Order: sequence, then C-alpha cells, then structure tokens
Amino acid sequence: MASPNPQRELTLRGLLLGALITIVFTASNVYLGLRIGLTFASSIPAAVISMAVLRLMGGGTLLENNMVQSQASAAGTLSCVFATFPGLIIAGFWTHFPFWQTAGLSFAGGVLGVLFTIPLRRALVTQSSLPYPEGVAAAEILRAGADKSNQRGLQALISGGVMASVFSFCSGGLRLLADGLNLTASAGSAVFQLSAAFSPALIGAGYLVGLSGGMAMLTGCILAWGVGVPWLTSLLPNPAHLPPAQFAQDIWLHKVRFVGAGAIAIASLWTLIELMPPVLRGIRTMLQRTTGLTATTDKDLSARTMGGLMVGAMLLLAGFFAAFLAPVAHGFWPIVGVAVVFCVVFGFVMAAACGYMAGIVGSSSSPISGIIIIGAVLCALMILALETLGLTPDAMMADGQKLATAFTILLLSAITATIAISNDNLQDLKTGQLVGATPWKQEVALIAGCLVGAAVIPPVLNLLYQAYGFTGAMPRPGMDPAHALSAPQPALITLIAKGIFTHSLDWTMLCVGMGLGVGLVVLDLGLRRRGQALPPLGVAVGLYLPASVSLTLACGAILGWVLKRISRNRHATSATGQSSPEGGSTGTMLASGFIVGESLTGVLLAVLSGATGRDNAFSLAAFVPQNVTAILGTLSFGALCWAFARKTLRAP
Repeated sequence: MASPNPQRELTLRGLLLGALITIVFTASNVYLGLRIGLTFASSIPAAVISMAVLRLMGGGTLLENNMVQSQASAAGTLSCVFATFPGLIIAGFWTHFPFWQTAGLSFAGGVLGVLFTIPLRRALVTQSSLPYPEGVAAAEILRAGADKSNQRGLQALISGGVMASVFSFCSGGLRLLADGLNLTASAGSAVFQLSAAFSPALIGAGYLVGLSGGMAMLTGCILAWGVGVPWLTSLLPNPAHLPPAQFAQDIWLHKVRFVGAGAIAIASLWTLIELMPPVLRGIRTMLQRTTGLTATTDKDLSARTMGGLMVGAMLLLAGFFAAFLAPVAHGFWPIVGVAVVFCVVFGFVMAAACGYMAGIVGSSSSPISGIIIIGAVLCALMILALETLGLTPDAMMADGQKLATAFTILLLSAITATIAISNDNLQDLKTGQLVGATPWKQEVALIAGCLVGAAVIPPVLNLLYQAYGFTGAMPRPGMDPAHALSAPQPALITLIAKGIFTHSLDWTMLCVGMGLGVGLVVLDLGLRRRGQALPPLGVAVGLYLPASVSLTLACGAILGWVLKRISRNRHATSATGQSSPEGGSTGTMLASGFIVGESLTGVLLAVLSGATGRDNAFSLAAFVPQNVTAILGTLSFGALCWAFARKTLRAP
C-alpha cells in the first residue's frame, strides 16, 4: 500500500510550525522596515527552516513544507503595516499601539488581500507567463528539500545569521564598531555628502534585489546627493547657521525627499497604466470560465466561503474605524461607510497592480511604497471631499486637522495590509502551482498567517518604540535621538497627510519630482528598445531613501552581480558542463541570514533596552576613542563582506 505521507498537506503541526516561524520573521521585518524602510521576502528562509524541522519530526512532505512557508510568508509580509501605523504616534494621536485596533485592522486588511488573490490567481499565475522569480526559487528549494539536499542551504542561512548577529551586537549593542561612514565636503556654499551604512541586512537585501534594482537606486542616490542637495544648498539660505552636514540633511529631508515622493507617484501610476490591460483581461477570463468539475490542484475556496470572509472583513473594518472615531467625534457613520468601500475598491485595483509587478520583478521590488504614497494623497482628498459635502464630523477638521490626519493614516494602514498580502500571496500561489499544491488549502494557510502576524505586530511595534523611539517622536525624555528608528515611510506619510489638510504641503518639490518621474519613464522606454532598462521606481526610491541605505544596498547588488559572474565563468570552464545552482542558492541563503540575523539582533536589543530602561545599557563606546570605532567598523564590515563572498564562491 502506498504511504499516505505524499498526500499530507494542511496539518496541525504545520500550522503550529508556521506560526512559530511567523513570529520570527514578522518581528524581523517590522524592525528592518522601521530602520531602513525595506523588508525582505521570507518565503525561501521559511521553506528551509520548515524542511529541517519537519525532517527531524519525521514524515514531512513537500506539500506540507509548502503550506508552512506560505503561512510564514504571508505573516512576514503583513508586517508592511510598519509603513503606516507609526504615523499615528508621529502625528501625536497615539502614545502607544493599542492591540485590538492595530491587530484587527491588520488582519481584516490581510484577509481582503488573500481574497483578492483568488480571482487574480488564474489571470496572473495559472494562465500567465509571468516569471515570478521568488516563487520559482521557493519551489526549487522545496523540491531540493524533498530529496534531502537542503542541509547546505540551512547551514548557509544559520552561518549568515550568526555573522550578522555578532556584527550587529558589537555595533548596535556594545557600540565598539561604527554603524556607518559619513563624509561631508563643501564647494563654496554647495554641500556634498557621502554616507554608507555598515549593515549586513542591506548587503543581503542588495544581493536579493539584483543589479538592475541596485543600480537604479544608486542612480537615485546620485541625483539626490550629487545634484539635488548641492544645488539647493548653494541656492537656499541657512538662517539657523547649521553645520554643513546638518544643513545638507535638512535640505534632503524637507526638499529633496519630496522630489523622490513625486517621482515615486508618477512611476507607480505608470506601472498601473501598463498593468491594467492584462489585469482586466485576466478578470474577464475568470468570469467567463466554466463551472464544471475542477481539478484538486485548481480548486479555490468556495464562493460562499469567500463571500462570508468578505462580509466579515468589511464589518471588522467598519467596526474598528467606528471605534477609532467614537471617543472623539459624533455622526461618523457616513465617513466610515465610504472608507470601507474605498478600502475594497482601491485595495483591489492596487492589489492587482502590485501582484502583476511581483510576477515580473519579485515581491521585494514591487512598488508598494509608491502606491502607499498615492493612497495617502487619495485618502486625504477623499476626506476633504466628504468635508465639503458636509459628511464628516465637526471634530475631523478641528485642532489643526489632527483627527483628519490620524484617520487618513488609519485607513491607509488597512489598505497597506491588503496590497502587501496580495503582492506576496501570488508568489506563494505560483510556488504552489509548481509543486502541485491545493489552492484552497494554501489560501487557508495564508489566512492563518495573517491571523498570527496580526497578533505579533502590535507588541513588536510597542517594544521597538519604547526601546528606540522614532525620529521626531521619542517615548520619554533623555533618550538618544541618534539611535531612534528613522521610520522613513510613516514620517513621510504623516507629513503628506498633514500638509494636505493644513495646505502647507510643499507642492513645488512634489511637482518637480513628478516631472522627473515623467522623464524617467520616457528614458526607461527608450532604453527598453535597446534591450536595457532603468526602472523608474527604483530611481525614485533611491531619491527617497537615505543615502546610507541606497548606497549600501547598491553595493550589495554589485557584490552579488560580481559573485554570480565569477561563478558562471568558473562553471563555463569546468569539465562537467552541467548547471550547478548551489552557488546561487548558497548566496541567497547567506543573504537571507544576514537580514534575519541583524533584524533579530535589533529586536533582542530592544527587549534588553526595555528591561533595563536604557537604550545604551551595553555600550562600551566611552572606553574607546571615536576614530577607533570608525576604523574598527570599516575593517569589520569589509571582513564581513569578504566572508560573504568567500562562502558564496566556495559553494559547489
């Protein structure tokens, strides 16, 4: 009799294991997002961990491992709400993250994201030629694990995590190593600045993003710090007589960054325009399909189940929106109703756009940041329109439009959860298609991942806020602002929403950015005709993120390109003439380990900081001259990159 193990797929132990992995990757992604504004795709490391654990437990199957990685991946992606919820603290509306509101809105938005991927699955996965690079890679790893060949990948993941953890603890905990390098120079009144972060996570993220995305971000960084900042510092006055380095940072934060925001908006809008025809064709195909017998590997959740989940998610959204407004406003039901409809309609359109883009370039490079900015503008304009019609509570525009700003951020948080989940889930469904998974079981696992991730997010946000604070919003006096989490997206979203309501938004810089975005789109179209590309969104993100992030990430991308090229050349001169994917797989797992190791060390330091009540409890910086920490940091980071390269090239 055949063993039943090959049919084991959605199991209780798999759900429990997925929940445990979820906690790790959700915490890692929240920390990484608040620190540098980026997250990492957790499908591949989750698959490797799942295979190792289930093998020890015995009886693990390829399909069971796929369910675990799907669940963990969904929860890790739900952490993208880091881009919005902290804005409620930055705006001065919250002093902490209330569990039920934060978790409930994250879960409701995540469920909508899962539901939206169901009609999009046939259009963008089963009947599409989109490459889905991360989904295909995860499938290959699962297949490799099925024949017990995944130990090397697990060892690489652990090795990368240990190296990154040790470096991050010496840098962020003991502070014996500088966490970056900053060089400032002046030419007349123009200020030039070069910044690089000593971050293993950024090296790993650059390796995974690839050369095209890394070079696009480097181009944006050069435009910001090689053109924008020097030009504006030479033209604008410095009435506060700030030092050159601080003046340059101030110009970037309040001027150049808005150029990046405008460019992101145009690049994202162009992406949506390009995606609408195939998305509409796919939806039409779904609606026209026959209703006969469906193969197990093509069976989704039933229409009744989907309808029940949709109604439940909408009721949850309405309830939490009302609970948010009830203590401070009356007559809020009209705006609550419009907000729920906006979440569904805008969320679906954006989910389709992000999902299609994820199929082309991967989940990590999909334009979620830009779409969140577009969403912030549209949410604020919607509230202004309702206020003009007399459908908003009087309190909405009182006290400097504080409630209007806060409600915009809250509404955007639910939409962010929706589009982030849709963006990632299509990759997971592609993996499932390749390994023969049952779609409806995978969709159940994705919803379970949303539930666990939503429960983890509020305590992690509270922990990180109390331990580090956010730039411009510290939880208590006496904390070192130099070690606050930059929270780039929440700060920008808050600034945009508040600026729209108070009519103080610097539209000049936004318009310049929009014009630049148009130019980047035209340039990319011209390059495509020559078989080349310069992703407009990548350039815009490079303008928007701090130079230290863009530059280090670009270095990781270039390092990855060099290592892969050397590996290919070695393989071309080998006698076997057979492909060897292990080198690339080892590099991917090392890069993932770098990200996980630094992120988890940051969360651990946050726990220790909260327990001691000090953010520098383990610092030894007072015993070491500052120039020594800079030298040690530079040498140690260089050694870390060398070790990464050596381990990658040594892979067979």
